[in-house]
Amino acid sequence: MIFLLDSHCDAPLMLAKGADFEKKVEQGFVPGSFPITHIDYPRMKKGGVNGAFFAIYTSNSLAPDESTRRAFELVSKVYDSVENSPGKVAFATTPSQARRNARNGLISVFLGMENGAPIQNDLSLLRMFHRLGIRYLTLTHARSNQICDSCTSPEPVWHGLSPFGREVVAECNRLGIMVDVSHISDESFWDVIKYSKSPVIASHSCCRALCNHPRNLTDEMIKAIAHKGGVVQINFYPKFLSEEYGKAAIGLDDKLEEADYAWREDSSNPQLQANLQKAYEEYAAVPRPSYKVIVDHIEHVIKLVGVKHVGIGSDFDGIEFGPKGLEDISKMQKIIIELRKRGYSEYDIKLIAGGNFLRVMEAVQNPNLE
Repeated sequence: MIFLLDSHCDAPLMLAKGADFEKKVEQGFVPGSFPITHIDYPRMKKGGVNGAFFAIYTSNSLAPDESTRRAFELVSKVYDSVENSPGKVAFATTPSQARRNARNGLISVFLGMENGAPIQNDLSLLRMFHRLGIRYLTLTHARSNQICDSCTSPEPVWHGLSPFGREVVAECNRLGIMVDVSHISDESFWDVIKYSKSPVIASHSCCRALCNHPRNLTDEMIKAIAHKGGVVQINFYPKFLSEEYGKAAIGLDDKLEEADYAWREDSSNPQLQANLQKAYEEYAAVPRPSYKVIVDHIEHVIKLVGVKHVGIGSDFDGIEFGPKGLEDISKMQKIIIELRKRGYSEYDIKLIAGGNFLRVMEAVQNPNLE
C-alpha cells in the first residue's frame, strides 16, 4: 500500500477563519464568500491522501504572549475539527498509529509547529506542545525569532542558532520532535546540521538549483540533510518552483494580502470587496508552472542523494495558488501518475509518497533503535 503523506498544510489557519472541513468547498473566488481552501476531508479522500501534517503557524509579527495564545487557539481548532469528523479522520503522533488509521480507513492528522515563537524562551512550553501532539518544529518563519534567523530576515540577529536555539534543538532531539529547516537562514541551517543529533527535515522546501529563491535549498544543503538521514519535502508554491513565475508575480501577493486585510476590516463595503476580487483575479491570471515541475524538483533531489531522501510537503492553504493541474489536495494522485510515467518503481513511489518521511519520523522518535 502507498501511504500518501503531505508533510505541510496550513489547514489550521482556515479552520480558525471558519472553514468546515466536513464540507467540500469548491475552490474559486466568490465575492463575499469565505474562506477559500485547498483542503477539506472529502478532497483529501478523493486525492488518496492518507495523512497530512497540519501546521500550527504563527506570524513573527505577534508579541510573545499573543503568539503562544494563537498557537493554542489553532491546536484547539484542529482538535475540534477532528473530533467533529469521527469515522473519517483521526490523530496520529507516530508512524504506527498512522498506518493503523489507514488500515481502518481513516485519514491521519498530524501536528507540526511553523515558527518556534510560541515556546517563547521556555522549554516547558515546548514540552507542553509536544504533549498536545506537535511532532515537528519549524524553527522560525519570515523573520528572526528567539531561536534563529530566517532566510528572509532583512538583517541577521544571531548569525545562525541563538544559544537558546541550541537548547531547543537538543530538547527536540530528546523529545522526538523533528527539527524542520524550512524558512531558516543558511547560517541557521548549518548550525542545525552541526548541533542536531537526530535526522532533520525540510517540511516544505524546493531546490535552489532549479529556482533561485532563499526559501529553497542548495545542493550542498540537500546533501547534508541526506547525510544526516533526513528528508526534503517538495513545496508546491509556484514561486519556489519557477523563477519565471516569481518574476511575473512580483508584488501581486502583497497586493492581494492588503486587499484581503482591508476587506476583513469592513466586509460589508462593496468597494473593498471589488478591490479584493480584482487583486485575486489579477494574481490568478499569471500563468503558473505545471505540477510536473514538482516532480522535476523531486528528481533533482533523487539525482543528488537517491530516492530515500525526498517527499511531498504542499504548503496548501498557506499559498495563494498551487501549480497548474494541482490546484487542491484532491488532485494529489497526479504526482503518483507522473512518477510512474517517468519510470519509477512502485517501491520508489512508496518511499517518495510518504515512506521516507515516516522512516525519518520513526528514527527521530526512537533514536536508540538500530
